[in-house]
Amino acid sequence: MRKSYALNQLDLKLASYLTWENGFFIEAGANDGISQSNTLYFEKYKNWQGVLIEAIPELAEKCRINRSKSAVENYALVPFNYGQDYIKMYYCNLMSFVDGAMKSEEEKKVHLKAGCQVQNINHSYEINVRVRTLTAILDKYGVENIDLFSLDVEGFELDVLQGIDFDKYQPKFMLIEVRYGDRKAIDSFLRPLYEPVTVLSNSINQTLPERSHQDILYKATSLMDNG
Repeated sequence: MRKSYALNQLDLKLASYLTWENGFFIEAGANDGISQSNTLYFEKYKNWQGVLIEAIPELAEKCRINRSKSAVENYALVPFNYGQDYIKMYYCNLMSFVDGAMKSEEEKKVHLKAGCQVQNINHSYEINVRVRTLTAILDKYGVENIDLFSLDVEGFELDVLQGIDFDKYQPKFMLIEVRYGDRKAIDSFLRPLYEPVTVLSNSINQTLPERSHQDILYKATSLMDNG
């Protein structure tokens, strides 16, 4: 019996679209490499390899321990125009986020409080972490074929996408956690290179409706053109 590791069984849902063995993944927002991982299933059962990207140092270290078959990069991903070496983050385990990802100070406070409560975390903290664009990380590994890019960075997804040189790197599929208010901007940014294939999960946040999100699978239009 193959076990799901992802939230809402996203990995099992993905497996019906990504059916091949020996693929390559990038997972941004990897946490500890196991908890709610969208890629561990593929590494364990389909012999995939890849790169885990996690900004919080203590979580990145857990990735190295838990996912020895994967490369691990301890950076926050930023757009090309970010212009600084570090960015402030707020630790909240699976719900950690970068400064600026929340739309308001009130949203930030509510997110931290709710995140700590639901995960039984006694404390959160601020930390300055190193930054890279995803392109810089991919350049390091000389990656040519990316089967899956999994992106879940608590509201900073569009900024991360703005750090990809799509002339050099075009993942076949991208699984992106998209807040309701960001859907139009992300869809517009990705066109014409990507189109949404399906919504794999839909999460309603009653406490903070603006944090409601969908996990959307995007597919490269070049693959659609090829059938």
